[in-house]
Amino acid sequence: MSSPTGAHGEADATKQENEQQPQSTASTDATLNARAKSSNGAKSQGPKKWLIALIAIIAAVAVIVAIAVTRGKNDDANTSGVTKADTVTIGLKLAPVSLDIRHQSGSAIEQVLIGNVYEALLSRDSDNKVQPGLAKSWDISKDGKTYTFHLNQNMTFSNGDKLDADDVAWSINQLKEKQYYNANQVESLDKAEAVDANTVKLTLSTPDSNLLWYLTGRPGLVFDKNAKYNAKTEAVGSGPYTVESFDSASKMVLKANAKYWGTAHKPATQNVVIRFLTDDNAAVNALKSGDVDVLSPVNATLAKSLDASTYTVSAADGSDKFVLAFNCTNAKLKDKRVRQAIRYAINHKEIIASRGNVDYALGGPVPSVDPGYEDLTGLYPYNVDKAKELMKEAGYTTDKPLRLTLTYANTYGTELGDQLKSQLAKIGIDLKIDYVEFSTWLQNVHANGDYELSLVDHAESHDFYKWTTPDYYYHYDGKQAQKLYAKALEATDEADSEKYLKQAAKAVSEDAPADWLFGYRVTVAVDKHVQGFPSKLSQTVLPLWRISKNK
Repeated sequence: MSSPTGAHGEADATKQENEQQPQSTASTDATLNARAKSSNGAKSQGPKKWLIALIAIIAAVAVIVAIAVTRGKNDDANTSGVTKADTVTIGLKLAPVSLDIRHQSGSAIEQVLIGNVYEALLSRDSDNKVQPGLAKSWDISKDGKTYTFHLNQNMTFSNGDKLDADDVAWSINQLKEKQYYNANQVESLDKAEAVDANTVKLTLSTPDSNLLWYLTGRPGLVFDKNAKYNAKTEAVGSGPYTVESFDSASKMVLKANAKYWGTAHKPATQNVVIRFLTDDNAAVNALKSGDVDVLSPVNATLAKSLDASTYTVSAADGSDKFVLAFNCTNAKLKDKRVRQAIRYAINHKEIIASRGNVDYALGGPVPSVDPGYEDLTGLYPYNVDKAKELMKEAGYTTDKPLRLTLTYANTYGTELGDQLKSQLAKIGIDLKIDYVEFSTWLQNVHANGDYELSLVDHAESHDFYKWTTPDYYYHYDGKQAQKLYAKALEATDEADSEKYLKQAAKAVSEDAPADWLFGYRVTVAVDKHVQGFPSKLSQTVLPLWRISKNK
């Protein structure tokens, strides 16, 4: 490598100085120089001066040699980089309940496993764009119903088994047959078939404008059909890392996959330790003490206490949406006026300010990083008087309040619940808060749909389909939104698809099956010795193979 400064710069400067010297010396060998001077008829300088000249020349040679050695060492350093640590420790808030990514719900499992341990047919980057994955390229038929994927060659799983088109086709067909988690994302996909060892063809019943993006997630994951392992506690994937150990209450340890087939995603660090830190204060203390090198997320208010010379703190829009869901099958919440009143009564600016003014107002189900986003905050602006009118029409007042229960995971703290309780009390809603463990929330609310109001951070991107799925825990059955979303999926033109998505999102927001408290901007704190941690979408796309740490 070359550079304008450093060892190379010094060597160049030395060369220039030598070239500017009088051209009386023909060589660095003193005896040859002396002969040259004598043959030119120069007067002898005597033994003393000759010795001084010899010493000077030897010294010059020593300098040149030293520079060359230094240059060589620096070249080695530039080639290998600054000395790297063999372990990076990352603090995350939510832990996967298990490693069984085909059955276990929640974005926490996707965050740590996809692209790191398991790989999908396609991948996505931190700009939320589709990129090659196990497939290096693909073709789409004009009618949008046939996708042909061309795979990389010489791929293997972490156990050494070969990975080819048969594994891809089997994995996708198993997803459909056994209805693994997120199989509903690719309902239009009829079948996958291996054309040859390096080619896979997917056939759809109807076009699906989201298909490529979904194949970057669970529907596109490829598994070893011959491997035998406990999927809840172990993993056999093709990614750059393997799972060394896993404890959902504490940490996960990943180790570089010695049999990794790829070069583009070769791990920069041999070991990655992920610690699960649910308490915000404890998490910041762990960062300050050096127990973790990165926090994602970090409480925006607490982040202000971090030394700017030691840590880089940043925040960016992501796919996270803090959703206050209303159970639309609940007898109290079937009344649209109640749902609308709740939306009018919530002071979003106050909530965002209390969180450090980092998050952004979000008036609908599509986040700013997704296709179909539109600013819908004007549909239900903060208006207590309007909220009171609606509640009165529905039969409730502050003297005759409506009693509701808000159930959410204690990992989000108590402040949000306290604020909502206070704000809704002004319009005649007596809100009880039920704080539960996240695992309990997943079972009771997410799986069983047993709740009145619920609050959770939906970190998933491209998840609008959930508002068109009545048996999802929202229990929302909006016919207009379903029709518009179907048109968006069937559109083979990207502009048409986005137009229908915007209309569908607006229809959902107007119907008020939920309130979108804010778009969560994930604040990340990174020790300045760490490189490669993504500044965006780290809740859903976390390429651990890029991350390294200087000693």
